[in-house]
Amino acid sequence: MTPETRAGTRWLVLALLLVLALVLFVPGQSGLPPIDRDESRYAVATTQMLSSGDFIDIRFQDEPRHLQPAGIYWLQSIAVAIFFSVETRAIWGFRLVSLAGATFAVLLTGWLAGRLFGARAGLIAGTLLAVSLLLGVEARMAKIDATMLAVVVTAQSALMLLYLDRATRPALTAGLFWAALGVGLMLKGPIAPMVSGLTVLALAVWERRLAWLGRLRSPWGIPLMMAIALPWPVAITLNTDGAFLSEAIGHSMLGKVATGQQAHGAPPGYHLLAFTIAFWPGALFAVLAIPFVWRNRNEPVVRFLIAWILPTWLVFELVATKLPHYTLPTYPAIATLTAAALTAGAIRLPEGRWRWPARGYLGLWTFVGAALALAGIGAALALDGRFDPVALAVSVAGLAAIGLAGRAMLRGQAPRALALAGAAALVIWVGTFGWTLPQVRGLWLTPRIVAAAEAAAPCPGRLLVTTPYHEPSLVFLHGPYATRLARSPEAAAEVLAERRDCTVAVVGARERERFLARAAQLGIAPGAAGSVQGRNYSNGRMLDLTLFVLPPA
Repeated sequence: MTPETRAGTRWLVLALLLVLALVLFVPGQSGLPPIDRDESRYAVATTQMLSSGDFIDIRFQDEPRHLQPAGIYWLQSIAVAIFFSVETRAIWGFRLVSLAGATFAVLLTGWLAGRLFGARAGLIAGTLLAVSLLLGVEARMAKIDATMLAVVVTAQSALMLLYLDRATRPALTAGLFWAALGVGLMLKGPIAPMVSGLTVLALAVWERRLAWLGRLRSPWGIPLMMAIALPWPVAITLNTDGAFLSEAIGHSMLGKVATGQQAHGAPPGYHLLAFTIAFWPGALFAVLAIPFVWRNRNEPVVRFLIAWILPTWLVFELVATKLPHYTLPTYPAIATLTAAALTAGAIRLPEGRWRWPARGYLGLWTFVGAALALAGIGAALALDGRFDPVALAVSVAGLAAIGLAGRAMLRGQAPRALALAGAAALVIWVGTFGWTLPQVRGLWLTPRIVAAAEAAAPCPGRLLVTTPYHEPSLVFLHGPYATRLARSPEAAAEVLAERRDCTVAVVGARERERFLARAAQLGIAPGAAGSVQGRNYSNGRMLDLTLFVLPPA
């Protein structure tokens, strides 16, 4: 486990990982419409922050949005202000922060693995993280998690160097650790400190020694962390007369621990089951690396990486609310251990009693890959009723690479299998996110509703009132101050009667009769001015929406 130290090799690895990350993450940034629901909520809140000039009180329309600190909104505001006016509603500008965070996480993972196990391991670890499905999705969403991953890897890298006593400038490294925790607190509250704290706790229990923690001392580290993390909570607490604290602690933190919020509850074991999909294609190699990790568990480097993964994973398995991205902070450590096993030649399909379980998992991995390869062409056929030749080419190339990877694994050629699996992921992600999904009209209702509203009422100051389609993406694309989410079809009719000019009501088929009945009671006769049909992928429902306007007086 002696790492290579040649600076030229390390820079070459980082350059290769940068190119790979951009090739993987850039396609689809501008082509994919806003993805419901959290991404659009973040984008709307950032839009209102820029429009109002209030960078303390975060809001989605009139509702306070204090579930997370303001850090991500500030970063998105900077990106949007640099590249365009907020009125353009270009979602890719809000996604730039996630793109940068995901890319930085890949580079830092490659750097860390290279520092620990050599340049080849660094290239493999960065590649495994870059091609993972979950990070590819998060890199294309204007949310916290990709940026949070970059912060966690920064903090954990500094902590590991201090633990191993390999920091060339210990005080600076310690300061970087505390600063990263401060940024993490401003992004997602306690997550980054939790990951580092659980790592330290696990090492303390495992080794029964704490002397190395003295290396965390830095004259400016903790003050800098407090300077980064405290001003906004203090300001918003004063601004809301203390309501922020009860909301943040009671709803966001304790609520997620005790109950599954927003229909995202699941039993323990959820993240383990989701891992094959979320970390595909690297999941196969990570699972086969377990014997190597166990044999080398007493090596300090391996011990630290295990302490990084297991406690955090266990906490998220025990928390009632579960989403696939919760365990993302552990993926750099998993990729690094997997890379170490690959470079040591320790990844192979076992014989003996583990022969058939391992081959069964290879079959599951192949099935998941095949499903992902066919997802694009399947979506085009199911939702649009059309055949997409580009999607077919992507599916065929992806399936061929997956099949060859599986055959290489059966022949004991793990490096070849990894190269083929990475090629499959590259083809599938670039083709699906960059071309196929943006072309599936039936999947993206919001842009079509906005276009139909512009055609139905091509006037300045248009107001859009909608029921029951309440997706935040509609609020973002049409404008937070020009969109109303009606509680009922009767309420939508009342808004139309009150506003009259330059107003469009979007009403579902089931709500249409009640809407028209209330409109008749109000003495108005709205006429149909267009319709939009498709599947709301947020909840899977097929919707038939009609646009109503009042005839000119």
